[in-house]
Amino acid sequence: MTDMKINSIGAEVGLPQINAPSSEPSAVFDNIMQEAMGKMSQVQGDAEQAVKQLAAGGDPTEAIIAMEKADMNFQLMIEVRNKLISAYQTVMNMQV
Repeated sequence: MTDMKINSIGAEVGLPQINAPSSEPSAVFDNIMQEAMGKMSQVQGDAEQAVKQLAAGGDPTEAIIAMEKADMNFQLMIEVRNKLISAYQTVMNMQV
């Protein structure tokens, strides 16, 4: 039997690689959350723009797709918030 070496999983199919954080973990987490909030704001802005275009006689399909993207993005952020609150409560309830 031969040994199989795994060097970089996902590199062949174009998956994004996750690098080890080089700075303080709280700063990395803060950057990730800031980026996610920025993207969420952008998606909501795109949905508002699509609704304005629909009101001016634009394509209803594009407006529906933009609204669904914004809704899914909002639901995802709510779930992330719920998980963060749950993790915080678990840590606070730990006995030291």
